[in-house]
Amino acid sequence: MKPLYLFSLLAVCLLLSFLSSLAFGSTSLADERFRDSILHLRLQRTVVAACAGAALAVAGVLTQALFRNPLAGPSVIGVNAGAALGGQLVLLCFGGLASVLSINVSESLYVMELLVPIGCCLGAGLSLFILLVGVRAASHAMVTILLIGVMLSSLFASLGALVTSLAQEEWELGRTIIYFSMGGLEGKAWHHVYFAAPFVLVGIIAAFLWSPALNVMLAGEDEARSLGVPVKKVRFWCLSWAAILSAMAVSIGGGVLFVGLIIPNVLRAWCRSDHRVLVPSAAIAGAAFVILCDVCTRIVPSVGIIPLGVITGLIGAPIFIVILIKQSRVYN
Repeated sequence: MKPLYLFSLLAVCLLLSFLSSLAFGSTSLADERFRDSILHLRLQRTVVAACAGAALAVAGVLTQALFRNPLAGPSVIGVNAGAALGGQLVLLCFGGLASVLSINVSESLYVMELLVPIGCCLGAGLSLFILLVGVRAASHAMVTILLIGVMLSSLFASLGALVTSLAQEEWELGRTIIYFSMGGLEGKAWHHVYFAAPFVLVGIIAAFLWSPALNVMLAGEDEARSLGVPVKKVRFWCLSWAAILSAMAVSIGGGVLFVGLIIPNVLRAWCRSDHRVLVPSAAIAGAAFVILCDVCTRIVPSVGIIPLGVITGLIGAPIFIVILIKQSRVYN
């Protein structure tokens, strides 16, 4: 499919998902007294969902290009788990402080929510720092990066489980940390957009600018070096931008699964592996996908709130299995 047709199709999908997010929800728009307020809240939530989806999808494109593996996602470098741990620690520390100062936890949740994105960035930064130091100390092979990233992901996930268990003494705090881990956009407002959108936009632009080098590196690092591509520089900056994009997505959306894994694979059926087309396409498709998944969390009948990460997992896992089956048939 030609890039212009692909971009037009994805733009239409994004527009329809955007309108659907404004139109559908658990609250009716029939009452004119509350219509403006409801639309305003849904608009904020929709923009946050778009930022998170675009960030995760482009981060997935970068990691899959670096590892030359369609099974690689942002989580393989450990940054998602590090960002989640940072947000959980912020919630736990402020919950403990509120308990010591005899402050109602529900009254301090707003303050904690404002600082959670900062904690996520610090956690992701720590994960990226350990990853780069470990790679420099051992070797520069991509398998080393993969192994260190997987170990960091397991370590930070275990620490996150420890933080969650420590928070269970306060029911509301424990519930907040669990919900953050499962992903969700409830309570998101414009300050989340102002915090994450500049980083997401710059990260997408940076990924697009590195697209020619990533195209060459698909043939192998030795071939890329022979053609004058600064492999170490490309690797460092692409890992850094993938980490930043993942951190922004976790900071505003929590643990949202499968977006960075399935969106690039779905798009390769139309644009192959040309990153000059794949990067902007993934940003648009990722935004539309997360918006539609967020709409599902609001319209699916349930007693409580369905976490966004549950919906993306339920939709993403079957899609990814179908992709794997199709690819296996092609290779066989």
